[in-house]
Amino acid sequence: MRAAGGALSSILLGAGFAILGGAFDAEPLFVGGIAFLALGGATLLWVTLAARGARVSRDLTAHRVIEDEPFDVRLAATSALPLPGGELVEPLLPGPVPLRPGRRETRIRVQARFARRGLRRLDPPRMTIHDPLGLAARTILGGGSGDAASSGGAASAADEVLVLPRIEPVDVTAEPDASGSGRALASLAGMAEVEMDGLRAYREGTAASRIHWPPLARGAGLMERRLRPDGDGRPLVVLDPRGGTEADLDAAVRAAASLCRALAASGGCGLLLPGERRA
Repeated sequence: MRAAGGALSSILLGAGFAILGGAFDAEPLFVGGIAFLALGGATLLWVTLAARGARVSRDLTAHRVIEDEPFDVRLAATSALPLPGGELVEPLLPGPVPLRPGRRETRIRVQARFARRGLRRLDPPRMTIHDPLGLAARTILGGGSGDAASSGGAASAADEVLVLPRIEPVDVTAEPDASGSGRALASLAGMAEVEMDGLRAYREGTAASRIHWPPLARGAGLMERRLRPDGDGRPLVVLDPRGGTEADLDAAVRAAASLCRALAASGGCGLLLPGERRA
């Protein structure tokens, strides 16, 4: 993209002074005309030559990150000739970064992070080259993931970063036939206990349908049947996005991801996502 309105105005103004100087034989007007012509032509030529072959690129160290975890982004702006000045614009930065005049290469390292999960599209970076007076300017669209696009070519597509939900520690080491939280975990996991797997001492709170009465008749005390889970007994994690706020949904996604991560190390699980009919 080009912006040379100030330089062209300076050239036209200088040409006007020169024409008036010749028409009225006023030598002082020639001095002003030549000055404006030189100023506009020099700035336009400097910016044009500096922008020819100039490149700006962005290199992401990762395309999949965790919420609130930092990752590095490297930016590089190069030119064949020393730059008259300019600025580098990157969506991950709060504002433009000035480019020092007289340098051919500028490298910047940014440490970025995302506070929420989801797919993020990052527009390509861009570099604007302009003279110190702002009379002429050229904008170069950059590329992503290490690619670079010059002013004469097409810019690369925007980068994509997948922000994964934060994982919290979850304890799923309890056995399905253990007391307390183990039974609750088995119940929530959908483990239908139907096959008998022996006897054990009666535990308070056990349903009457599981009590084995013959030992009590023989005076051996209460015993209960120990049942084996039906099928593979893998837990089922269901993510339901209905109701609540965005913060509630974020917390539910983190909880589902944390459960799946923890259960994966102990036999796996099923995950039922919104809109899906099968886990």
